[in-house]
Amino acid sequence: MKEKQFETEAIRTQLERTEFLEHTSPLYLTSSFVFEDAEDMRASFSEEKQRNIYSRFTNPNTSEFVDKVCKMEGAEDGYAFATGMAAIFSTFAALLDSGDHIVSARSVFGSTHTMFIKYLPKWNIATSYFNINEPETIESFITPNTKILYAESPTNPGIDIIDLELLGNIAKRHNLILIIDNCFATPYIQQPIKYGAHLVIHSATKLMDGQGRVLGGVTVGNADLIREIYLFARNTGPALSPFNAWTLSKSLETLSIRVDRHCENAVRVAEFLESHPKVNWVKYPFLKSHPQYDIAKKQMKLGGNIVAFEVKGGIDSGRSFLNNIKMCSLSANLGDTRTIVTHPASTTHSSLAEEDRLVVNITDGLVRISVGLEHVDDIIADLKQALN
Repeated sequence: MKEKQFETEAIRTQLERTEFLEHTSPLYLTSSFVFEDAEDMRASFSEEKQRNIYSRFTNPNTSEFVDKVCKMEGAEDGYAFATGMAAIFSTFAALLDSGDHIVSARSVFGSTHTMFIKYLPKWNIATSYFNINEPETIESFITPNTKILYAESPTNPGIDIIDLELLGNIAKRHNLILIIDNCFATPYIQQPIKYGAHLVIHSATKLMDGQGRVLGGVTVGNADLIREIYLFARNTGPALSPFNAWTLSKSLETLSIRVDRHCENAVRVAEFLESHPKVNWVKYPFLKSHPQYDIAKKQMKLGGNIVAFEVKGGIDSGRSFLNNIKMCSLSANLGDTRTIVTHPASTTHSSLAEEDRLVVNITDGLVRISVGLEHVDDIIADLKQALN
């Protein structure tokens, strides 16, 4: 039988049915699992048997969710976490030793940046940043201690794009572990493993859930690396809850349909903003004005649901714009059915010094829009009245 299409795998990848022959997978809200006898218990803990022991280790619901993401990303194995940041921290903590070095794109999520500069140095793990718009400089940051090459694409919140194939080639040349945060794109839009990534991380809280209901994270990729991550997580406890895993697994069944509409709406919003006299510039991967438009078209199926733009007038104009929003939500989340508007300079990235923000193009007037599933005319009308 030929390989199933993405949409079919998202729907038809599920647990084996129990004797009740349920159509959708049941919830396994149990903290632990019982054993037939002492020998069964011994064999299970020694891993001679592959089975569920304790839901901090594995659970049928989390296994189903991970299995779906692995098929979507073309990964060998994975592990699910309580949040996206739990996935990021656990992945780095499991793979790095004291004295190791990371080379990362400077444009990363604020909490990831804090982890790099505040917490990992406690264990003598250093990070060097490269400018995402200067990929030719990446190799100059690599040292004999460099172990991981890391990036987001598209970036948060500047919506820059980096050539994943380029990163894959660099990682191969220098024997580095390439890790890509694929949260903004989702596996429906791009699969970094095709371009040489060893691991892919998602905040499943975002588009994977898509409805602002639950928190979750997942790392998938090379089985040997996932084994190390699993052992770390098994002993430190950042596991995804069975209920959240069940919710996320069901959400993946509609991922392609939702992302199609998100992207359709986002293009329209980006085009509207690009023509508005109170907007300095707009960044959206599938606008021809985007500096990395050709790269985006090469590695992405669609442009995603995030639009970044700069309001004329700086931080006061940015705040005024948010205060005038009526329908869209003011929230720090993204990837929801509801359109969400955020002003990074005064919220998500306010802890950064101004010079650090400007390095990654987070200007005082930058606004990030997570375009939702409302009728696009209503989204545009709200943005238009807020700008005016």
